[in-house]
Amino acid sequence: MPDNPPVGRRERKKAATRQAIADAALELFLEHGFERVSVRDVAERADVSTTTLFAHFPSKEALVFDREAEVEAELTAAVRERPAGQDVVEALRAHALRSWGRLAADPRRDPFTALVNGTPALREYAERMWMRHAGALGAAIAEELGRDADDVACAALARFVLEVPALATARPDPRAAVETVFDLLIHGWPSSRPVREAHGRRS
Repeated sequence: MPDNPPVGRRERKKAATRQAIADAALELFLEHGFERVSVRDVAERADVSTTTLFAHFPSKEALVFDREAEVEAELTAAVRERPAGQDVVEALRAHALRSWGRLAADPRRDPFTALVNGTPALREYAERMWMRHAGALGAAIAEELGRDADDVACAALARFVLEVPALATARPDPRAAVETVFDLLIHGWPSSRPVREAHGRRS
């Protein structure tokens, strides 16, 4: 039996409808602003009923972050399904290079960021989503390493990793930025200190 059985017609249709709704929502929000667009406007643009829309998205804010569940699943899978012998941090580095690097090439990145940053409701939703992702990733790391679910080092690693997209996507070379961040995680900060700190302190 194959590991990934083919997706059925019903599931494909459902996924296509969901994507159409998300695409219509983002188009309208970028054109007119989040507050000026109603859920009914989005449903009409996507040619679905509002009932169908809410069957796929629990709130208006969720329309903007349509890959929320997928992103979290990919993050935890990167840790839990990594190749035998691969370190957790290296697995997360590979995931970042494979997936988050694409963010920099998306022509909608800048207007999307401006939309979220300029809309209080979306900023709040994004912050809650970020914390959920951090919690899920931290728990997955702790489980893989055999530590307590609330292990502070695992939680800190998860939060640091989730900052990578914000640190990398605005850089001239996002891939190099990702590599730099993960090199820091693996090798630590250089231990050399300024001469004044090392020799000029009073006893």
